[in-house]
Amino acid sequence: MTPDLQLLLCLLAPFVGAVVCLAVGPRPRVTAGIAILAVAVSLAAALGLVAATADGEVFAVHAGGWSAPFGIVLVADTFSALMLAVCQLVTLAALVTGAAVLPAHWHRRHFFPLVLTLSTATCGAFLTGDLFNLYVWFEVLLLSSFALMAIMRGREARAGAWRYVLLNLVSSLLFLAAAGLIYGKTGTLNFADLHLRFAGADDAFLVKSSTALLFGSFAIKSALLPFAFWLPSSYPQLPPAVSALFAGLLTKIGLYAMFRVFGMVFGTDTFPHRDLLELLAVLTMLGGVLGAVAQGGMRRILSFHIISQVGYMALALALYTPLALAAGIFYLVHHIVVKANLFLVAGLVERRAGSSELDQTRGLLRAAPWLALLFAIPALSLAGIPPLSGFFAKFALLRSSLETGDTLATTAIVGVGLLTVFSMLKIWRAAFWGEAPEAGPAKPAAPPAIASSLALGVVTVIIGFAAGPLFGLAETAAEGLREPTAYIDAVLGTGNAPEPANTAAK
Repeated sequence: MTPDLQLLLCLLAPFVGAVVCLAVGPRPRVTAGIAILAVAVSLAAALGLVAATADGEVFAVHAGGWSAPFGIVLVADTFSALMLAVCQLVTLAALVTGAAVLPAHWHRRHFFPLVLTLSTATCGAFLTGDLFNLYVWFEVLLLSSFALMAIMRGREARAGAWRYVLLNLVSSLLFLAAAGLIYGKTGTLNFADLHLRFAGADDAFLVKSSTALLFGSFAIKSALLPFAFWLPSSYPQLPPAVSALFAGLLTKIGLYAMFRVFGMVFGTDTFPHRDLLELLAVLTMLGGVLGAVAQGGMRRILSFHIISQVGYMALALALYTPLALAAGIFYLVHHIVVKANLFLVAGLVERRAGSSELDQTRGLLRAAPWLALLFAIPALSLAGIPPLSGFFAKFALLRSSLETGDTLATTAIVGVGLLTVFSMLKIWRAAFWGEAPEAGPAKPAAPPAIASSLALGVVTVIIGFAAGPLFGLAETAAEGLREPTAYIDAVLGTGNAPEPANTAAK
């Protein structure tokens, strides 16, 4: 199969699966099988794209035969292929777990078509080659994720859902306004074309005034402080299978957009707001980990850690050296797998102990040593303990901060890392240490849920032991952001790109 067909299959498989699931109706076993098959096909195509783009080659599909920048273009490079593969892997794990453990009313409310729609939007966001269609895919993502949140029952759950949707609507308004301003100034929204036009613009205000709104939009979607209060109030209310999906995907798509737009479109010389991004990244790292340390519930701790780890990845973009960008991309891949797995393990703890509140669980190491192992792998990786994937992500980011002589970044990386270890030990001591209670498990663990968590744990170990080749892919992806010549040639055609002169309208 050619890379162009693999690119289309990544996007079309979950979309077709969603339509078929809706046509089949509320038949949980049938729709679960269709959804799992659709995402598995998309995952296989994404892995094929990873192999095809490993050497830095870029593939573009122009919809309807219209040439860019006038037509819609889908683009796969090393960065987007890596993100496609790891996000589809997490989606597959969440579907398998959800099919086994979710209550019946989730199946009646179209859980599987909604997840497939979310998956389609995720693939579209990674593959789109222009700013307007990135906005469109973000809106599909918002609608499908809000529909999943609306299935939750209870006042607190609904309040968390409304906080999520209202703040993300503000983000969407900022995004749309930014896209309109950029189009009015340049006459294009195509990423490749924008890179050439902004590179030739001699007016700094042209860049900064347009991107301030984009910066605010992406900061909300990525859950950077002070825009992150929606996340810890909504994620812990979701069933573990759904919160695992959200934890793995939603903020990471915002980070991907930030890397793509600020890392590639505006390039080395015109990347605005770097100092502000570094400050917010450090505040996010510190605020998230302190919030995690203060919590008494496993899922609330993990939710605050999403915020903290988002800060690490945003810091990598703010440093903007080749090593820092590669570290950030590697961190994205590692964190998507680890964080989704930790939420799946939290669900297994709840079924085994009847709760994930730390004052109500103990002795799981003796009662269920297999569960302790499933938790230990992603927890140690999140904390950055070698030889797991988190160590290499943090080490590369720390090395890049030392090379640039950035004392603030270096201090934040080390200090927040130590607090992350403390919070993981807090969960271990409360939930897994001590004597097991006399009462038996609240519910038996579902084998598919165990298998999903085990599979993600194995992937975490593989990422750690294969850190060299995978970091090489991250370096290729980072180079494609800093020097997007291959991307521009694939989208605009070799020799047909506009001259990078002062072509931007003022």
